[in-house]
Amino acid sequence: MMDTGRLRGATVWRGGGLLALLAAVAIFPLVFTNALLTTIAVDTLIFVGAAAAWNIFSGYSGYISLGNAVFFGCGAYTVGIAARDWQVTGTAVFALLPLAAVVATVVAVPFGLVALRVRRHTFVVVTIAVFFIFQLMAFNFSFTGGTTGVSAPFLLWNPATYNDPFYYLALAIGVATIALSWLIRGSRFGLQLRAIRDDEDRARGLGVRTMRVKLAAFMICAFVTGLLGGLWFYFITQVLPQSGFDPAFDLSVALMAFLGGLGTVSGPVLGAMVLVPAQQYLTEQFTNDYLSQIVLGTLFLGVILLLPRGVIPTASEKIASWRARRSGRPAEHAVTPAVQAAALPGEPTAAGTAGKESAR
Repeated sequence: MMDTGRLRGATVWRGGGLLALLAAVAIFPLVFTNALLTTIAVDTLIFVGAAAAWNIFSGYSGYISLGNAVFFGCGAYTVGIAARDWQVTGTAVFALLPLAAVVATVVAVPFGLVALRVRRHTFVVVTIAVFFIFQLMAFNFSFTGGTTGVSAPFLLWNPATYNDPFYYLALAIGVATIALSWLIRGSRFGLQLRAIRDDEDRARGLGVRTMRVKLAAFMICAFVTGLLGGLWFYFITQVLPQSGFDPAFDLSVALMAFLGGLGTVSGPVLGAMVLVPAQQYLTEQFTNDYLSQIVLGTLFLGVILLLPRGVIPTASEKIASWRARRSGRPAEHAVTPAVQAAALPGEPTAAGTAGKESAR
């Protein structure tokens, strides 16, 4: 009874804390009206959604992708070219955002069918190669504008609150992506993804259709990333090959997930909320952009060395250990790090459970 009461109390506290956080985020641009702060906030929310989407595929499956900028750039170029060629102006341009998501998802199908046939380490190399192919195409194709890129239609909004619509759109996409990540993690589909990360050969032997599962997660990731790429294009007002297909984007979303906790729902969110403002602050402090990147990289390296599993998993372990010491009971440990990463609390190994469910 006592444990049940504590569990209910913890659930109430978590729910209340989440609602309070959402309320604070919702009123942020109404309280802080400084254009620089709201610009940083929009960038942060865009990366929150992008990191959460990246985690749905890479964090849950164990396949580290360094080619998500392909989807981001495709989304940006799609809405830019469509608005230019179809002469869409004003707020009507936002109706093109679903098209950006669809195009990115369509691109993900052949991309995934090729890249996901190899194993994890080779997959990283393939995603980098595909990324540079798309960047070179953006530089050389005439319909992408070449080196001059594509400019966004002018938006007749109040300059004092110009960032607010972008803020709330990015917030809506980010919250929806986080909710989707949470639903996937607790679903049979998410269990199969984590079984692949735990032991792909065993998962396949137990009945998991690994290629289909990986491709589905890859397409979900592409859909959200393309949508955010289109929103980013309207916010920045221009897309160039080196900005739309930016290798720094791929590294950033991966670092955010690793910093907060790879394969967790809230880890990529925490990573984005820490890294994006930190990067902006360091850029303001150091006139040399390379120096700010070096400082940020050094700080991240220190976190990786001290917290190799990320902030949230490490903090959760410390709290569980502290509670176990207070209650006089030994702390529970997983058999292996892979099993611990793949299984939810109270679940058996992901590969084994996925196999049992597939057999039903």
